[in-house]
Amino acid sequence: MANTQNGVAAVDEMLPAGKLFLYGLQHVLAMYAGAVAVPLIIAAAAGLTQTQTAFLINADLFTCGIATLLQTLGIWKIGIKIPVIQGVTFAAVTPMVIMAQEGGMTLIFGSVIVAGLFTFLAAPFFSKLIRFFPPVVTGSIITIIGISLLPVGINWAGGGVGNKAFGSLTFIFIAAVVLVTILLLNKLFTGFISHIAVLLGLIVGLIVAIPFGLVDFSGVSAAPWLGIDIPFHFGVPKFDIGSIIAMILVMLVVMVESTGDFLAIGEIVGKKIGEEELTAGLRADGLATALGGILNAFPYTAFAQNVGLVGLTGVRSRFVVAVSGVILVVMGLFPKLATIIASLPNAVLGGAGIAMFGIVAGSGIKTLAKVDFDRNVNNIFIVAISIGIGLIPTLVPTFFQNFPSWSQTIMHSGITLGSITAIILNAFFNGSKGAGNLDELKANAGMRE
Repeated sequence: MANTQNGVAAVDEMLPAGKLFLYGLQHVLAMYAGAVAVPLIIAAAAGLTQTQTAFLINADLFTCGIATLLQTLGIWKIGIKIPVIQGVTFAAVTPMVIMAQEGGMTLIFGSVIVAGLFTFLAAPFFSKLIRFFPPVVTGSIITIIGISLLPVGINWAGGGVGNKAFGSLTFIFIAAVVLVTILLLNKLFTGFISHIAVLLGLIVGLIVAIPFGLVDFSGVSAAPWLGIDIPFHFGVPKFDIGSIIAMILVMLVVMVESTGDFLAIGEIVGKKIGEEELTAGLRADGLATALGGILNAFPYTAFAQNVGLVGLTGVRSRFVVAVSGVILVVMGLFPKLATIIASLPNAVLGGAGIAMFGIVAGSGIKTLAKVDFDRNVNNIFIVAISIGIGLIPTLVPTFFQNFPSWSQTIMHSGITLGSITAIILNAFFNGSKGAGNLDELKANAGMRE
């Protein structure tokens, strides 16, 4: 584990207040678009008014912040205490849209509360699967996460999905400016400047986008100054067995995805993620999800979008992301701040997204470098097949369209498909201990580097 000069692990380092704020704001800017996308989709499906939609977004941001604080700071045996930011899982979108149309928001919140409690209680049992995640599996999963996220960044760079001018030279130019700025700052500077390269890149992109008429601050004046998240704002939750089962299935998928994200961040920050740490992290996912149902929000999970930012900046302190949590809470309480952040054009986010998501894939490749492919040739099959299957939903989204409706939550999650495939193939070829770590093989053979 990397240590600071004072002998404190980098993940536990407390930085000066100014740096904490800037690094934390950088994380918020990187995840904001994904954080508000789900409430917008659900609000449209439920037929909510503009005022109700704004309330839903603020409730989501507020709960994102609470969930992030739970994970980064920890309470008792809840929270993994690494720099992981929490956001709404997209795995829950399809079932929540159906619930919104059939029973309204209260049906969603009832199933979310129960599914969150299920996740909290199941965490110690699910975490025992950690032994099925040797480097050949974790490396494959982290690589899949990065490659699966790249289309998100590319779509942002093109102007955003559904934009009539998608792919215009203006959008691509702005995204390129942001990306080149980030690269130049990392090339020319070290220390603090390189650590906030993404933030500075976004600011430069925002300035460049203004003359093109792509930045609209008109919504700021219309947004209220204060917005309080009142529990059960939409009414008493409804508890339906079918909806609860659907949401529990979603949370099983979330636990697999969160495990991959936790392991990815653990690799980047130099912290070993064992059964105890994984249990604490999954408990926080469950508790945050249950709170989400109470606070008019949704299921929460580790946001893969921000994994790459940790690797890109090299800032490993969990307190940085804890500050991100505070910023999200404040944004949830003061809608005007949230509206300012929302004014960032998609193209600006795209330039940063391509860099961050590529870093995630690169981290996966780095992990795979620990795997011995010479003594154990079967490892190449584990990597090749798991990545191949994991990318099916990304490359050909309609591939599984004829599968049963109950399976669509899993089939549309490339991370889950790839994870399950890697685990099964590793167990088949290497057994439950998952032989294949180059360092361990050398140690067993009495070899030294």
